[in-house]
Amino acid sequence: MKLPPFDYACPATIPEAVQLLASHDDAKVLAGGQSLVPMLAFRLAHPSLLVDLRKLAELRQIRISERGVALGAMVRWRDIEDDARLAAAHPLLKAAISHVAHYQIRNRGTVGGSIAHADPAAEMPGIAITCDAEIAVVGKAGARVIQAADFFQGPLMTALTPDEIITEVRLPAWPARRRWGFQEFARRRGDFAMAAAAVFYDPDERGKARNAHVGAIGVADRPLRLDAVEAVLNGQSVDEATIAKVKAENKRLLGRNVDGRTVDAAFWDRIYGLI
Repeated sequence: MKLPPFDYACPATIPEAVQLLASHDDAKVLAGGQSLVPMLAFRLAHPSLLVDLRKLAELRQIRISERGVALGAMVRWRDIEDDARLAAAHPLLKAAISHVAHYQIRNRGTVGGSIAHADPAAEMPGIAITCDAEIAVVGKAGARVIQAADFFQGPLMTALTPDEIITEVRLPAWPARRRWGFQEFARRRGDFAMAAAAVFYDPDERGKARNAHVGAIGVADRPLRLDAVEAVLNGQSVDEATIAKVKAENKRLLGRNVDGRTVDAAFWDRIYGLI
């Protein structure tokens, strides 16, 4: 289908972009366009104005410091794949992004676009939830930081106001000894995830797990943290006995539902295998 008619603007500064969004009730931000353009083609979105962020070079930076990794909103998946520093600074991020769609889409799709789109099956929102990310945004009322747990409010629904732009996604520092894993299940590699799991924990001086984080993608209307799994893992050696306890603790979820969504028992078995 052809796109609906709309006006187009390509601001040179963030304040200019915010002003354009604030001047139209139904304006949309155009970043990589890998989600928005198909929605326009199917008339699922019909904004009166598209605000293209491609000139905002300050949103294309990847910053790594002792505080963690900061991803500018216009950072592409390809930029993450090509940044060798991230293999140590955030290997879980790199592993997850390798599953994003296909080569051509990874050349265009952006961090901010995925976070703002809030697809429940998308990798980046799942990593944001699992890793306690902070999402920096700016709008006509000024700048603010939103915790990932508060940002995603439902399928394609976020805490952003219509005039706000995501500027940066901040992931906390990644300890060198951290244990982690990521696994995604799709009909074909590059297809939308049927489900995915992200796991990490920090071994203490006795080798027992602490600070366990377990995230699930594509099983509810937004990414989830599996609190019950984390509670069982913390303070325990991650062995067959502990994994058996995790399964027993979550027996009520097997084959039933999470946040109202039916989940196949095989998905949970794969999560436990990933741990």
